[in-house]
This record gives sequence, C-alpha cells and structure tokens, in this order.
Amino acid sequence: MRKGIWACLAGLLLVSTTAVRAELPAGYQLTLLTENFPPYNFSVDGKNFAREGELKGIAVDMVREMCQRAGISYNLTLRFPWERIYGMALDQPDHGVFVTARLPEREGLFKWVGPIGPDDWVLLGRADSHLQLRSLDDVRKQQLKIGAYKGDAIAESLAQQGFQPDLALRDQENVQRLVKGQIDVWATGDPAGRYLARQEDVTGLKMLLRFNSGELFLALNKQTPDEVVQKLQKALDEMRQSGAVQTIFNRYL
Repeated sequence: MRKGIWACLAGLLLVSTTAVRAELPAGYQLTLLTENFPPYNFSVDGKNFAREGELKGIAVDMVREMCQRAGISYNLTLRFPWERIYGMALDQPDHGVFVTARLPEREGLFKWVGPIGPDDWVLLGRADSHLQLRSLDDVRKQQLKIGAYKGDAIAESLAQQGFQPDLALRDQENVQRLVKGQIDVWATGDPAGRYLARQEDVTGLKMLLRFNSGELFLALNKQTPDEVVQKLQKALDEMRQSGAVQTIFNRYL
C-alpha cells in the first residue's frame, strides 16, 4: 500500500513537471510588434512596414539583446497604425508590442517588461512662440489648439482630461503642422519629439511645458508564460547593471 502511494506521488510529480515544461514547447517564438517611433523604434527607410534587419532604434536594440540573453526565440515586425499592433498584442497569445506607456488603465491588460526608457510628456512650441504655460489649465484658458498622435497614450490622457487634441496619423506630421501654425502646441514625448523634429530639419522648438514623467515598456499578451516574462526582465536588469543599456542609448542620442 505504501509503495503504491509513493508510485502515485511520483506519477503526479512527473505530470506536474511535464505540464510546467509544456509552457515553452519546442519552437516557441515571440512575435514582437512595433511602430515608427524614433529614436526608440523605426524602419531604416522610413516605411510603415518592415521586418527584422530593417529596424533600428534604442528599443529595437534593447529588445534584441534581451531576447538573445534570455534565450527566447523571436521575430520583429514594424506595422502601421499603432492601434492595429496594440490590438494584436492585446488579443493574440505570444505577441507583444513596444514601446508603450504603462498606464494604470493598461496595467491588467498585459504582462510587462521594463522600463526600457523615459518618456516625459511635453508641450512644444515654435521657436518664435511667446506662450507662457505653467500647467495644462493655462492651455485650457487660452484655448490653444493641441496637436497629438492618434492612439498614443498622451493623446488618450489629454482626451480623458477634457481636451480635444487635433490628431495626426503619424507624430512626424505634427512637426510641420506646428511650424505652419496649424496647431499652437505639440503634445509629444521627450526625447522622441526632439528627435523627430531634427529628422524633419526643424530645430529650436521651445519646451513650453513638461506635464508628465513616464517610462516606456514592452507589453506582452496576458497568455505569455511567466517564465518568458521573468527571463526577459532578468536579462534587461543585467543589461542595465553592466552598462549595456547606456551604451545603446549613446548610439542614438
């Protein structure tokens, strides 16, 4: 009887171990999606569809190294628009999207790895702007027209606060809209906004208001195995401690 019990327990242990190992079957692969959001992620030729070696940026380099260190197989794709790839990561197992803000309303929707880098929220004005802004209330009082990027966390946050930002399909469009006077201020991220402006040969934009300090993450579908999330987070932590993260930042800024 005692021997039978131990045999039974051993069988249960084997089943349990097999079940854990089954989380990462042979050939397991993450599908990681991103967008044109320089300097964090962008296509080499500026197109709205790209794969693997056609992608560059701070976050792209970091995600590649994280996966390599963690021993996680992956593929990278850049697509447009943001809302599409965000929805794919939300709905499809073993998919992830980067970089994105880790907002309270998004917390339970994904499993998170990061932070990858800073993303302060700022309002930029033209070089000749005389606007004086101490808070978003000043924007409201002066009835300023805000340009923002459709589907972006900054635009969503402003809308939740009662603003009606004028939305562009690509954040790069807001650079020229600002210069041409089609919008009064541009709500964007820092350092992303400064990088985009330089790419459009626009310099001297004024920092009128910094209204939020945030950080950007890799967001993984909720069904992603915890083992994958933990390995990626450990790899990122090791990269930060060794100085590899700063080395990557130095390539672009």
